[in-house]
Amino acid sequence: MGCVWMAYLDTLQKMMDGEVPPPPISQFLGLNLVEAGEGLVIFEMEATDEMDNPMGTLHGGILCDLSDAAMGCAFATTLPDNVSYTTVELKLNFLKPAWNSKLRAVGRVIKTGNTTGLVECQVFDSKDSLVAHATSTCMILTGENRIER
Repeated sequence: MGCVWMAYLDTLQKMMDGEVPPPPISQFLGLNLVEAGEGLVIFEMEATDEMDNPMGTLHGGILCDLSDAAMGCAFATTLPDNVSYTTVELKLNFLKPAWNSKLRAVGRVIKTGNTTGLVECQVFDSKDSLVAHATSTCMILTGENRIER
């Protein structure tokens, strides 16, 4: 399939409507896309015992996957046609432990430039308490460097 990023927001809407299946990683982790707009994406997921680390709390990698999905999808909604991106840096601050809980990840584009963009994500637990905050730098890929999807 060709790379049509302008239609990415339409694709996300089709995922929410059940017309298009989510990516395999979203299915594997149980990520549920609940909102998508230009520069904003919200995912929810249930943290379960199978996702615990040895201390019995949610493994940090799961929070990273959730944040990365929200930030990447939010960034993709802002890109013009025939352009793609890749993540070049991701930073995640763990603010409190999470246990079995419904998590909500809010990904927002902070700024998009000619070659890079800055995105952030806040992850909240079922009590609406901030669990993690992430930022990501994304590099815009054009021409022969772009990623076909």
